[in-house]
Amino acid sequence: MKPVLVVGAGPVGLMTALALKFYGIDFQLFEEDREFSSDTKAGTILTRTIEAFRRYGVDRAVLSQALRLDEIGEIERATNMRRASVMTENLIEETRFPFVINMPQHHLEPILAKALTDHHPGAVNLRHRLLSFAQTADGVTARFETPQGQREVAGTYLIACDGGRSTVRGQLGVEVEGTSLDVRYMLVDIKVDLDFSNPRDYPYLAYFADPQEWMILVRQPHCWRFLFPLAAGAEEATPAELEAKVRHFIGEVSSLEVLNTVTYRVHHRIATQWRSGRVFLTGDAAHLITPMWALGLNTGVLDAINLPWRLAWVLRGWADDSLLDGYEREQRPLAAHGSGEMAEAARRRMDGDSTSTTAMFGSDWANAMTRSMLGVRLDVDGTGLWSIVKTEREAIRVGDRVPDMPLFDGGGGRLYLHDLCDDSFVALYFTDVRRRPKLPAQDLPGLRSYVVSRWDAPLDSGLRDHALLDIGSRVQSRLGCVADTVVLLRPDDHVAAILPIGAEPVENIYRRIMGRH
Repeated sequence: MKPVLVVGAGPVGLMTALALKFYGIDFQLFEEDREFSSDTKAGTILTRTIEAFRRYGVDRAVLSQALRLDEIGEIERATNMRRASVMTENLIEETRFPFVINMPQHHLEPILAKALTDHHPGAVNLRHRLLSFAQTADGVTARFETPQGQREVAGTYLIACDGGRSTVRGQLGVEVEGTSLDVRYMLVDIKVDLDFSNPRDYPYLAYFADPQEWMILVRQPHCWRFLFPLAAGAEEATPAELEAKVRHFIGEVSSLEVLNTVTYRVHHRIATQWRSGRVFLTGDAAHLITPMWALGLNTGVLDAINLPWRLAWVLRGWADDSLLDGYEREQRPLAAHGSGEMAEAARRRMDGDSTSTTAMFGSDWANAMTRSMLGVRLDVDGTGLWSIVKTEREAIRVGDRVPDMPLFDGGGGRLYLHDLCDDSFVALYFTDVRRRPKLPAQDLPGLRSYVVSRWDAPLDSGLRDHALLDIGSRVQSRLGCVADTVVLLRPDDHVAAILPIGAEPVENIYRRIMGRH
């Protein structure tokens, strides 16, 4: 079978390729530059992205080189006092990774690329600039300019991860809606010791709010990163001016060195169409969003969670092509409105104004779910009930990401809900295993079923291999399920259906999702 072609080897392109590798789908990744990015770019990676790292097999490699933090601090600029903090300890029962991490993009990309090249040598193609592409009924042919001349590559699908100036989007003729604000931010990496010689005890991620002059301070593994707005029409600051500004915020320090700077505009621009036949837009090619509250890279990784499993199901022959339409339907609102609301909330809070948005007006748990991107609810059933902001703890609903809680299998081993969803739909029947409930035949590819019960499955029940022990019914309680409920989970950890056992065969629901009525 021809490979899936991925154009663009930034974080979203690399994650998309890792996802295809995880699902056993042949791929080729193309990047026009001669090396991975060395620019000072995105630096905070949220919990939902770390969960994707686990699924795609790079969590340990990334975490070993990153700084973990359990506090996203907000500090009043005038008093230098903490105003409000998001404490990720509130996520301890929601995820195996109750923290966010700081790691600059140019440190992340080589780790992701190594995971690809170690197992798929020759699959990552640098110095390949896309010239054009053409679709046929059964594939896509792309033409690249390389140091050895032009090269033509045939594939089954093409995924555009080629950034805000996407060549693919431009050749498709897809329009972009939204605005580019007349606002610029300056990002500066500083070598300074705020831990020992000049201790400050700032959170590793701190937002200094002020109506006149705000700043974001990020402790990176190798430096401190500062981000602040530039006045309209202002020239980029000189190294001496940058040093003075940093000292203005953090006080006098023994030594300080400017390592790198980047200036960028603030955008909220969304492609009007994310799929055209066998071509898909992802990441900045589909949505260019200000990275306030780490919304840029992390919103793009949501695309790399949603699209690849769909391609795997279609390419394996388990689903109809219509399954691919759900990618745009579910992801576009999150970028166009969800991340947009959060970005607007971030800008308002940094200016000292917390009005006109629901983000960060929930409980401590809800705010942690929102800022970690664990609170995303997808519109999986076309009802329009999607969300990216949590305001209160509630029973699990269709479209929610299921919490990654532990269960025990028949052999006594501990596993987690997200482990069950690795490369499979999973039907969880919350009922009393002692009563010998009847499970459907395990004969539909891509679907597995389990009984979940606080009672261990009797050895003579015939269910030992398909039963999961829920100590104290903690999982059932957290999900808010009454007895005799079945919950259908998708391979991306989102809930596809919740219904009483016996109301409708789960197999029928699965077939509908697959377009196989």
